[in-house]
Amino acid sequence: MTDGAGVIDRRAARVLLIDPAGRVLLLHGWDPARPDHRYWFTVGGGLEDGETLLDAAVREVFEETGLRVEPADLTGPVRTDVVRFPFDGQWYTQEQAFFVVRTLEFEVDLTHLGEYEVGCIDVGRWWSADELRETSERYYPGDLVALLREVG
Repeated sequence: MTDGAGVIDRRAARVLLIDPAGRVLLLHGWDPARPDHRYWFTVGGGLEDGETLLDAAVREVFEETGLRVEPADLTGPVRTDVVRFPFDGQWYTQEQAFFVVRTLEFEVDLTHLGEYEVGCIDVGRWWSADELRETSERYYPGDLVALLREVG
C-alpha cells in the first residue's frame, strides 16, 4: 500500500535468533541503490498476502537462515515499533514486531533467499552485546543492545 507521497506501508516480522551464549544472529547486507550503505540486520521481513506475523516470522527464518522453526518456538512479540527507511530507491514505513527464538548456534544457509535478496545479503554472523557495543559497523535496529538486554 502506498501513501500519497509514494511511501510504501508494510508490516514485518523480525526475529531475534539467540544462542545459549546470548549472541544474536545478524545478516549482513546492503541497499542495491546505495551499495556502499552496508549494515547488519535482524532476520525477518514483510508479510505476504494473508500471512500472520507468526507465519511471516517462521517463513523468514527459513528463507534467510535455513533454520526450520514452528510458531510455538517464537516468544513475543517482545517489541513493536514503526520505522521509515529507503531501500532500492523506494521509501518504506514499516510497522514491525520482534520475536525471539532460542536456538543452538548454527551455520547460516542462504540458499533459500528470495531473488531480490540474493543480490544484497552475503553472510550471517553471531554477535554478542559487547561486540555490538564495540563495533563501528552499522546495524539495525540501532538500539539492538538494549533490546537484547530487555529480552535477556
